[in-house]
Amino acid sequence: MTTTFSKRKTKISKNELFSLAKLVFLIPVTIIIFLLIFLWSSSSTIISGNVIHLCFQSRKLNDLYCISAGSHSNLEASSSLSSNLSTSATKFVDDLQQKSTRLGIPIPPGYHAFRNGMVKSDEELLVAYNDVEDQLEMHRSWTSTIQNHNETLCDGRGIYVYDLPTKFNKDLVSQCADMVPWVDLCDYFSNDAMGEPVQKLGKGWYQTHQYSLELIFHSRVMNHPCRVHNISEADLFYVPFYAGLDVLRWHFKNVTNDVKDSLGLELVKWLESQPTWFKRSGKDHIFVLGKISWDFRRYSNSNWGSRFLELNEMQNPVKLLIERQPWHLNDVGVPHPTFFHPQSDNDITTWQLKLLNESRKSLISFAGAARPDAPESIRSILINQCTSTSDQCKFMNCSSGSCDQPESIIELFIESEFCLQPPGDSPTRKSVFDSLISGCIPVIFDPFTAYYQYPWHLPQDYKKYSVFIDQEDVRNMKVNVVDRLMKIPAGEKQNMRRYIIYELLPGLVYGDPKSKLEKFQDAFSITMNNLFERLTRLEV
Repeated sequence: MTTTFSKRKTKISKNELFSLAKLVFLIPVTIIIFLLIFLWSSSSTIISGNVIHLCFQSRKLNDLYCISAGSHSNLEASSSLSSNLSTSATKFVDDLQQKSTRLGIPIPPGYHAFRNGMVKSDEELLVAYNDVEDQLEMHRSWTSTIQNHNETLCDGRGIYVYDLPTKFNKDLVSQCADMVPWVDLCDYFSNDAMGEPVQKLGKGWYQTHQYSLELIFHSRVMNHPCRVHNISEADLFYVPFYAGLDVLRWHFKNVTNDVKDSLGLELVKWLESQPTWFKRSGKDHIFVLGKISWDFRRYSNSNWGSRFLELNEMQNPVKLLIERQPWHLNDVGVPHPTFFHPQSDNDITTWQLKLLNESRKSLISFAGAARPDAPESIRSILINQCTSTSDQCKFMNCSSGSCDQPESIIELFIESEFCLQPPGDSPTRKSVFDSLISGCIPVIFDPFTAYYQYPWHLPQDYKKYSVFIDQEDVRNMKVNVVDRLMKIPAGEKQNMRRYIIYELLPGLVYGDPKSKLEKFQDAFSITMNNLFERLTRLEV
């Protein structure tokens, strides 16, 4: 017996037909639904514990559809915002309707330029931002409760400093004169990398280079009370590889990518010869990198930077950076080095009192330069708004070299109530920290400049210490920054400034390696205590 199946009279036996039907019904119906919705929608992914929510918004309807998959064997589809959605998925929908992240960062409607030329819709941007905020929440869970410098989390715990071959650190420093074509870095790396003293600013002030963090941290950890010399007594392992200097020395030289990657690969090979490297799969190892994360994550179509942080071996260790890659949990942002390196509590309190008694002659200041080759930059707009109201806003043009002297920058910021901090070559700016330690309220235009970078050193509530104006509003000429800042009440400005000076300032500076702070914790101490706290949490 046969069955006619098509116009072409193809004949199929009963058994074959049964097998075909069985195969078709083995395909989950929800997969078919998924494919149909995908072709007709925009999608977003939310991860909550062991559950993944794929949420689709119809291009012709306003309803949001979510499919949840997790530790259960089945898929559940829902065409409404019902109780079947997890709390985080429901929260995502609420956020989407509010057009703001959980921290209150506004998400303008439409499509937006993103990293490396990517374009994201407002829904995609919201998911990306909330993913970062979830990671920062994890970072904050590692925050130590220690309140002053004398308290530490040693309590039988220790940090071991690897004695690396000199090619990984000291030999790199010896290339200081030839590292950057237009400047000799050797003076900047003197005095334990604090640089030459700046007498005009007083005690504790130095000409510190923005890429000195690796050397500063190394000098400090060598004298840390939790340092152990017996490797078997260690719980944390610090790897003093100056990867930032390694990258910097090749930035302006015509060498192959293989050359740029070679020293990092040698370092990994050296670590793999150490039994301690395998003790926790590298999770108890600490790297400090004095440049931004993107300089160590070279893209396949680029010649800029190295691939050091893309190596499989580098995924588990903690990387302390002046700018973190926002979607990598083990990238932790720490403050840029500033010009101020106090030796004592008195150095800090003296500076705090000076800032509180300063008369702020200017409402606003901006120290920077235009980016004519970057059409997405808002700097030219800000410069025009600033210079057109010169009685309210002071502009220091860094393209003329006037920003090279620490005293010029600090004096400008000390005299200003607000300091504009638009992104430059990357979202973060050393200038944010220079303004904060000068008691100048930073005006932030991109959440990745500060809010999504430094959870150990800046509070979650960014309104306590800064003003946020979305760069999209500036770019689209929807806001005049000067007019906006003029409307902020005097009491609100005073509260922010006092919070910055009293609560934040001590924890944003790296003390002199010979410092004897007792009352305060500086940026280094906060970082070390949190690293030990993180290790404790991982062991629970």
